[in-house]
Amino acid sequence: MPFLVRTIKRALTAAAVALAFAAPAGAATFEAHRGINLDIWTTWPDESRWSEREAILPFPEWRKSVTEADLAALKAAGLDFVRMPVDPSPLLSPETEGLRDDLFASVLESARMANAAGLKVIVDLHLMPAGSNRSIGMGQVMQDPALFDRYVELVRQMGRTLATEDPSRLAFELMNEPTVGCQGAEQRDWEDRLTRIFAAARASATRLTLVLSGSCWGTAEGLSALDPKIVPDANVIWSFHSYAPFLLTHQGATWAGDFIPHVTGLPYPLDAVPKADLDAAIETIRATIRRDAPWARRSGMLAYLDEQIAALDTPAKLSAALAQPFELVERWAEKNGVPPAQILLGEFGMIRQEYGTRNIVPARYRAAYLHDMISLAEKRGYAWSMWGYGGAFGTVEEFDGRKAEPDVMDMIRGLGRGG
Repeated sequence: MPFLVRTIKRALTAAAVALAFAAPAGAATFEAHRGINLDIWTTWPDESRWSEREAILPFPEWRKSVTEADLAALKAAGLDFVRMPVDPSPLLSPETEGLRDDLFASVLESARMANAAGLKVIVDLHLMPAGSNRSIGMGQVMQDPALFDRYVELVRQMGRTLATEDPSRLAFELMNEPTVGCQGAEQRDWEDRLTRIFAAARASATRLTLVLSGSCWGTAEGLSALDPKIVPDANVIWSFHSYAPFLLTHQGATWAGDFIPHVTGLPYPLDAVPKADLDAAIETIRATIRRDAPWARRSGMLAYLDEQIAALDTPAKLSAALAQPFELVERWAEKNGVPPAQILLGEFGMIRQEYGTRNIVPARYRAAYLHDMISLAEKRGYAWSMWGYGGAFGTVEEFDGRKAEPDVMDMIRGLGRGG
């Protein structure tokens, strides 16, 4: 019976895709090269306040602090586009029922604001996990069929909102980092869902380039498992994200599992400091694990730390770890005839400072890491957008509007001179 249901669903989706092509889409009309992700939230208002105009608008929330001059500065630094995360949760919440049209209109105004500053825009529907301040997140959308149906309609409406914009200056990304497994039944489930949201978007936005990704949290592994022929459209860009190696890019991130929060103080690359200093940093991490980790997990964490360090402790090993996702995507693209101009490294970055902690990753390490990732993307002809403007991974700002160290943006400016 599950097979029969899936077969029927695929047939219905195929029919919807065929209808979506009543207005034919040509080759990809959106071309971008160097970009940055804007902030999705800065104050994270509680869902109970989403009915209050002053709490939820303008939307996205970066509009309250980022000016046209700030956006123009990104253009002057050598960036040509922004990826604009838009949290769909307010658009699905009953709290915003009276403001729904205003929210969609504000997304459009925000995109036009970036265009006016000379930047192209990818409008990115970017679900967050549900939590104490919100009832709807990625998990709920993916697990509740009725809620996913509503998400499909939201995609259709957002497409309708954006449809009249210049397709050379605006693209539409349908879902960020779908939390679906990489293989087997979960991969097939994502292909079903992807064709549904694609059909909804294409039916309402016939000219816009649509940005799509694979399963498995939008990783290279997820993209490489996807058959792009399920979306018979040349006007698409295929996206993947990479934060490899996670040990170094997410140091101290309290939300990144039970191991990473104990990891701080590692340089990038590991040989950027004398071996004695590296050994001291690793021993500090070991001491933190012994002191703070659950007793039953300590030995496993210590062994895992040694394993991870050993995988990165030479330039050759680090280079291989950085390149692995790119090589996976490159093989997938060659196999499926996807040109480099239609591939986007949609997110990559290195944490600056976790919320509520004192540890700051030195700016020179972050600039070096981002430079290495950019080099890997650009030598393959892939576009890229680094994460992100402000907050824990901030490259322009840190928290509360304070400016971050200039190293990363100075490196970006240097790219224009062949740096």
